[in-house]
Amino acid sequence: MKNTYVIGVDYGTDSVRALVVDTQTGETLGTAVHYYARWKQGLYCEPAISQFRQHPLDYLEGLENAITGALAGLGDDVRQNIAGISVDTTGSTPVAVDEQGTPLALLPEFAENPNGMFILWKDHTANAEADEINHLAHHWDTDFTKYVGGIYSSEWFWAKILRTLRVDEQIREKAFSWVEHCDWISAVLTGDTNPLTMKRSRCAAGHKALWHEEFEGLPSEEFLSKLDPLLSGIRGRLFSQTYTADNTMGKISAAWASKLNISSEAVIGVGAFDCHMGAVGADIQSYSLCKVIGTSTCDMLVAPNEEIGHLLIRGICGQVDGSILPGMLGMEAGQSAFGDIYAWFQKMIVGPVKALLGDEAADKLSQELIPYLSEKAMALPVTNNDLVALDWMNGRRTPDANHTLKGTIAGLNLGSDAVRIFKALVEATAFGARAISDRFQSEGVPIKEVIAIGGVAKKSAFVMQTLADVLNMPIKVASSDQACALGAAICASVAAGVHPDFPTAQKAMASGFDATYTPRPALVPVYEELYQKYTSLGNFIENNF
Repeated sequence: MKNTYVIGVDYGTDSVRALVVDTQTGETLGTAVHYYARWKQGLYCEPAISQFRQHPLDYLEGLENAITGALAGLGDDVRQNIAGISVDTTGSTPVAVDEQGTPLALLPEFAENPNGMFILWKDHTANAEADEINHLAHHWDTDFTKYVGGIYSSEWFWAKILRTLRVDEQIREKAFSWVEHCDWISAVLTGDTNPLTMKRSRCAAGHKALWHEEFEGLPSEEFLSKLDPLLSGIRGRLFSQTYTADNTMGKISAAWASKLNISSEAVIGVGAFDCHMGAVGADIQSYSLCKVIGTSTCDMLVAPNEEIGHLLIRGICGQVDGSILPGMLGMEAGQSAFGDIYAWFQKMIVGPVKALLGDEAADKLSQELIPYLSEKAMALPVTNNDLVALDWMNGRRTPDANHTLKGTIAGLNLGSDAVRIFKALVEATAFGARAISDRFQSEGVPIKEVIAIGGVAKKSAFVMQTLADVLNMPIKVASSDQACALGAAICASVAAGVHPDFPTAQKAMASGFDATYTPRPALVPVYEELYQKYTSLGNFIENNF
């Protein structure tokens, strides 16, 4: 049997990475990362109003550079035996497209218009539109939010579309359809981006666009028109069918095969969201809680449909048949900010240093600050009188989405220094994670193990130990530091027919584990008391501010 290889492409918030993987051993032969040039400059974003946009050129440049970089130095024996490519992206990250499926920002007249660009997952400019969707859905004869936890989020597909149509007449007139990033970039590789025939991801559609077989696809034309007449007719220019990640988008186009110098027989798999494919790469099994921990978190669970498919789990980001593993119910939750909170605290300290002492001092401080704070915070005692913070700096995703909420630090006094505040922020992110696991279990979904992947999981022993203490569960950390890209590669191997199904592919290719954090018994009851204070503080803030 000849060796075959696949490429997994992982689009994150700041960069895109590609991984070339041996389908029989899971060995990584090559990898490369491309950082988005425009995003790095802060272009098209206004954090003060939670506007975060990414230019499609960043994605296209990243696709070519990451894959060619990962293939650099590999011979024809690998290049001509690339069986498939699959892509994961952040989401919901939709874009307005014309009849050919071209994002409007790629047209000259919209090249600098943020509304013609991809609306990144953490863009919260559509809070009001999300509220309107929830209000109408909860007073409609069919509650279209029933399979997404009962609350629609401003981070998702319809809210972002409606907001854009309302605020930008030029985009409104030119937009023919709307496409998720994971669908568009996969279609680009095939050379056919027709939005009417493009295969749409079950993962993206089910978790973010209110697609469900019970509804015969997307929410009804009557519902959408009632929500706002600006949405009239758009349903017919979107999609009714969706596809799981074991399906093929098509073959690679001749142009892309030539550009990447790989086999023209390579298959392009249907895309999905990064955390869902990351869970595949981390070898998720029934009732494993897989936490993808980075700038934000995404918490993934899978279970047999016949065991929990009858449940409607409140306050999560959806339950979708096949969104993670085909044939299994995939459930998603997550926190809108995790590592982003630590980055905010770092910037707050480093900012004045840069202004007063210059770039060199600021750069040195940036590199050393979080490790220093972590070391000192780890040495502090944990008591029931410690500071308590809320992790809602970017709103709350789950449980019970509410992106109008803000962060809070309670209990400050004149002895509260940077280390103690940092410790409270880390504990807040752990408490937010605890709220999610409690919700799953209270809704009848057991958690048999916790798996962690992502940058924070690999880099911060302090954060992971705190998380284990707060959850009072062991946490296994996947050995791969590129689990999402590896998961995309596993999906590509199934889409290309190299492996017959996901369990077989995972057995051959998935990551093992290289660390386990176990709860410290003496701290568990103290953190239980602090968690109750976190819950009480959260209730007070939500009800009064």
